[in-house]
Amino acid sequence: MQVAIPHDDGLESWLPAAQRGDRRAAERVLRALLPRVRNLVRYLVRGDSHVDDMAQQALIAILRGLPSYQGTGSFEAWADRITVRETLRIAKKERARAQARREAAPDLRVVRAEGARPDAYLERREAARLLDTLPAEQREALVLHHVLGMSVPEVAEALGVPFDTAKSRLRLAKKKLRARAEAAQGGRGR
Repeated sequence: MQVAIPHDDGLESWLPAAQRGDRRAAERVLRALLPRVRNLVRYLVRGDSHVDDMAQQALIAILRGLPSYQGTGSFEAWADRITVRETLRIAKKERARAQARREAAPDLRVVRAEGARPDAYLERREAARLLDTLPAEQREALVLHHVLGMSVPEVAEALGVPFDTAKSRLRLAKKKLRARAEAAQGGRGR
């Protein structure tokens, strides 16, 4: 299947100046490449959530590589190769991060403890179900704070994020859980 990738005939006239470090020329080259790079990235990755970030990283790699472009072959084909390589590198890194988060997430299957109240088991099961509805980052922060008893600074350190980010994830997680719990209570007729 062939896809339409925009082509700019005037692009190559700016290349020599861009390769010499002319900032305006480099900006012009990158601006001309942007639609092509963005379309190529969109075709390579599933969903649109990271397309702009990946396209930006590809454009940075193209800019850094400009001095090494020899002029043999199409500049756009050269830029396409860099875009593909950079996009796949980032996608691989994102998949590895997602896998690591899944593996690091605590197993929240609920097991009934000896002598525990039957309704306590149901409450824990409901809590686990609600936790499963949260985005991974919020769930991790909430579990570290409320289940493992970590302070917010400890949560931030464990997750490798700034204090305010950890605090925000906790706040958002609590807000979502509260809303879902209230909706569940309202659905049962209280």
